[in-house]
Amino acid sequence: MKVLLRITLLSLVLFSLFSTAWAVDKYPQTKKMFIDAGVGEKFKSAYGYAIFPTIGKAGFVVGGAYGQGRVYQQGKYLGDAVMTQATVGFQIGGTGFSQVVFFQDKRALEEFCHGDFEFGAGVHAVALTAAVGASANTGGSSVTASGGKNNASTAGAGYNKGMATFTIVKGGLMYEVSVGGQNFKFSRR
Repeated sequence: MKVLLRITLLSLVLFSLFSTAWAVDKYPQTKKMFIDAGVGEKFKSAYGYAIFPTIGKAGFVVGGAYGQGRVYQQGKYLGDAVMTQATVGFQIGGTGFSQVVFFQDKRALEEFCHGDFEFGAGVHAVALTAAVGASANTGGSSVTASGGKNNASTAGAGYNKGMATFTIVKGGLMYEVSVGGQNFKFSRR
């Protein structure tokens, strides 16, 4: 079990190092990708948002995910965020996806930025791809395939406790029935 955990974590670290180098100038492109997928209005109406150009996720019984992002308040760069996720359960494979978390108001943004923040198993992310179901649970359901990024549906994509999360799958294949949650660490620039 420890060997599997180490292999998974090593794979995530290597993937994140390479994806971070590629993602340095990817924030505007990632934002445009979400706008093209149908959530452009949320960028205008939200008090703030956190955007993660690439999150790598892998698992074999024990899994994890890692991604670096930026947090914006009313369109202005506020600081950096790191997303980590640990999952346990039946899972195999790997995938990469982009994610944006919108904050409805100042309270929601401050809650996210105040130290560590964790999405529990009940928080959902709307998957913005044609080949994925209407929603993917950040606490365990998997995002397994990617369709056209411009063929998205955002029906039922309202705020939950002041936050709304959207994902776009970049590639990979993962089957997962597991339990876990996303943890975010914020640091001001």
